[in-house]
Amino acid sequence: MAVELSLTRLAGSEDSGQLLVVGPSLGTSVSLLWRNCAKALGDEFEVIGWDLPGHGNGRPATEPFSVPDIADELTERAAALVNGRPSAYAGVSFGGAVGFELAARDAGPFEAVVCIGAARRIGVPEMWRERAELVRRAGTPVMVEGSAQRWFAPGFVARAPEVAGGLLRALAEVGKESYALACEALAVFEAGAAVRPVRVLVGEHDVVVSADGADVVLAGCGHLPPAEDPVAVARTLIEVLEEMRCPTTTA
Repeated sequence: MAVELSLTRLAGSEDSGQLLVVGPSLGTSVSLLWRNCAKALGDEFEVIGWDLPGHGNGRPATEPFSVPDIADELTERAAALVNGRPSAYAGVSFGGAVGFELAARDAGPFEAVVCIGAARRIGVPEMWRERAELVRRAGTPVMVEGSAQRWFAPGFVARAPEVAGGLLRALAEVGKESYALACEALAVFEAGAAVRPVRVLVGEHDVVVSADGADVVLAGCGHLPPAEDPVAVARTLIEVLEEMRCPTTTA
């Protein structure tokens, strides 16, 4: 099916030298997750975020959707935003799954893809289906306590209560059917082999995705690094994207 995504400019403008499209984790608003990191990227990037259906500014889902459906929509929408500029994509968790899907495609506007707190398959199908059933029955507030433990590195909630609290309140406001449908999309998704440059960044304390095999381990972070350490993530993104576009060669 077609998915109509809500896009939000988080930093920069059409005159910025590069385009970076960023994606959210399940249960998060892309603005809350990425806004401080987007600001730290400075004037070099126009940063555009997208929201999952029923999350943040996203319109509620009325029928099932898939990770490839979202990748299709992003490919089309981003192509209209590039305007001849270098372009890249970075997504967290669900947004990272979308990144893996984009990296497995021969065509598209993104020259480089960064997947944060994500894997080619996240979790197991039974887990996602059970969570979808729970949320349909009890609503998204039932996910807040567990998410507070899964999302953040130890001590982060106490150190940054405004950031953590804002993300958790936004989770409780997500439409339960939209959340459940996103769970079911993850239940059936497994990315194919990458055919374009992709890097994987995982938080040191991520309990959702293992840091084994990650290209970069983000010190002190859990599952939502752009919110937990926005300046360090922005710096890492700049370095990783530069390296992906201009790889070091040896004689």
